Amino acid sequence: MKRAFGVFAVLVVAGLTTLALGVSVQAQFARGLGAVEGMVLDAQGKAVTNASVTIQTSDGLHPHATHTDASGHFEFTRWDAGQYDLRAYSNGVFSEWAKRTVIRPKKTTELTLRLPPTQSAEK
Repeated sequence: MKRAFGVFAVLVVAGLTTLALGVSVQAQFARGLGAVEGMVLDAQGKAVTNASVTIQTSDGLHPHATHTDASGHFEFTRWDAGQYDLRAYSNGVFSEWAKRTVIRPKKTTELTLRLPPTQSAEK
């Protein structure tokens, strides 16, 4: 009986330790994540629907893309804290790169990307 209790106690302690370590790792992971969100506007300041928005690390690696919604809004959530470059594309034109945009842990960075006039709009 004593041996069974001893094995049970060891298993309980091991389980609690594993649980505590798992929670600790998850908490550390969550602390390092942030987000960037914003709007894509055209040359007249109107929201651009379905524009492609690209994010990549500032060294040009790991590109990801999303599209704006009906309000011209985009978001990239759960990104490691650091510096990123973003730009938008729609109707044959790119915005300027928003270089070294900072994503901070547990924060959301706000950003507006502006598209230049299209050639058809200039005529």
